[in-house]
Amino acid sequence: MGSEAGTVRVDSWIWAVRLLRTRSAAGDACRGGHVRVNGARAKPAQAVRVGDEVRVKVEGRERIVIVGRLIVKRVGAPVAVECYEDKSPPPPPKEMTGPVGIRDRGTGRPSKRERRSIEKLFGRTTQ
Repeated sequence: MGSEAGTVRVDSWIWAVRLLRTRSAAGDACRGGHVRVNGARAKPAQAVRVGDEVRVKVEGRERIVIVGRLIVKRVGAPVAVECYEDKSPPPPPKEMTGPVGIRDRGTGRPSKRERRSIEKLFGRTTQ
């Protein structure tokens, strides 16, 4: 296993090029079906080669990268960017994402009446 043989484990490569923070998170993403290699669902030990397309769902966004160089050890961000070609669509602008319900500091938890109106707003029913 390793770059000498021309293949690297997909979970190791995803972690090494900094698409995910930890190797265990990369393995969990593979097991959870959030990683695809050339369109097929990938297991953590699946081999990737130069030229493969890797799709990773990270934080609600899909990253699409083409493997440019195989590495096993984690490297710095400037070197990691050189190991793949990013084909991901740009992230949506901040204005397009829905507003987060922010309460004034110190107001505490919503009352029963406020909670019901919030649930009605989101189309949830309480029963």
